[in-house]
Amino acid sequence: MKRIGFLSFGHWSPTTRSETRSAGDTLLQSIDLAVAAEELGADGAYFRVHHFARQLASPFPLLAAIGARTRRIEIGTGVIDMRYENPFYMAEDAGAADLISGGRLQLGLSRGSPEQVVDGWRHFGYAPRDGESDADMGRRHATVFLDLLKGTGFAQPHPRPMFPNPPGLLRLEPHSEGLRERIWWGSASDATAVWAARQGMNLQSSTLKADETGEPFHIQQARQIRRYRQAWTEAGHEREPRVSVSRSIFPLISDLDRAYFGRGESSDQIGIIDNMRAVFGRSYAAEPEHLIEELKTDEAIAEADTLLLTVPNQLGVTYNAHVIEAVLKHVAPALGWR
Repeated sequence: MKRIGFLSFGHWSPTTRSETRSAGDTLLQSIDLAVAAEELGADGAYFRVHHFARQLASPFPLLAAIGARTRRIEIGTGVIDMRYENPFYMAEDAGAADLISGGRLQLGLSRGSPEQVVDGWRHFGYAPRDGESDADMGRRHATVFLDLLKGTGFAQPHPRPMFPNPPGLLRLEPHSEGLRERIWWGSASDATAVWAARQGMNLQSSTLKADETGEPFHIQQARQIRRYRQAWTEAGHEREPRVSVSRSIFPLISDLDRAYFGRGESSDQIGIIDNMRAVFGRSYAAEPEHLIEELKTDEAIAEADTLLLTVPNQLGVTYNAHVIEAVLKHVAPALGWR
């Protein structure tokens, strides 16, 4: 049994075939897709965060809006670039969105991904400390955020406050109990997966990974997950961790499916990203019977408890709901995911 959700990159462009021609289109359709996914029985609605791009950026207004329109589905990110974030303000935003949703937020964080601009985080007022890389800065912001989510008071109350204070040091408000355990780290390497485990964060592993052994993507990713779980056990955390992987999966059951994605076999790709040799996982697109057999061999999906389906959001809500339904109905049961 696996949790199955979708992951949207939130693209928009004013091109002829795009159903999302503006930021408003993408935001409103993201809400509608989350509602539709919940009605279909999916478990999660997750969104990428990219700055300086025609994609979704500040996630909390969107997450709060989805939380107000839905009742059951998990609502998350994959991932928030912590190089850009003020952990204090983010803790308030996250607490508010989580309370609106009734405790359904699942926030994926990371040190960030390749950018649209040079050192974009500097425009947000952040810079690494002496001897620190931008990745180090992102992880530092993340650890501060995690500490704030514990809800421990740290600020000295004013002797003459505008409103009465509870006794002791004050914490940020609103505080949402339990959110600390629903924070994930998006990891591209084995080392950062181990770091995430030690910090007590769940693991998000996407469709690309540092090519550390030259083996196929799914084998390297499965090994990363096993090392994460080992590190989690060694750290002595009491709860069970969660692990998600992302995949592009398209059952070909209509002529439109075949027109969009019926282009034959795909394979892993090797590329350079942020000066790192990376392996990019293949897409899966085939008739359901063939698709099921292919997915049986994906070791990383087998290791994970959560599967996020990357959706082509520019094709519109109706088509993306069709893709999600096709996986839930024609693929997941045969694989024991449902």
